[in-house]
Amino acid sequence: MAKEYLGEFEELILTLVAALQAEAYGAAIAEEIETKLKRDVNLSAVHVTLYRLEDKGYVKSAMGGGTRERGGRRKRIFTITSAGMAMLRAMKETRIDLWRMVPQLKMS
Repeated sequence: MAKEYLGEFEELILTLVAALQAEAYGAAIAEEIETKLKRDVNLSAVHVTLYRLEDKGYVKSAMGGGTRERGGRRKRIFTITSAGMAMLRAMKETRIDLWRMVPQLKMS
């Protein structure tokens, strides 16, 4: 079986699902990307990525309760799975290893 890889946007979305926990739904994730990273994001792209991560087994979803602000509509809440956490840890370790290879440069 080939090793799974995540693209940069998939990794970003997966990290935010882990960070936001019970508040990890499409609109909240998009808002975090826009406010914290100052990056424009399309809500549809966030949803497509969440469903792709769910298909890969890195997140799971369930419908939350309806809210008055949303006119009674329910949110689909995403949670990270153990496979998703393992993937994030592996990616973090790989990034740290790569950064250790970068020589310390003196800045003038």
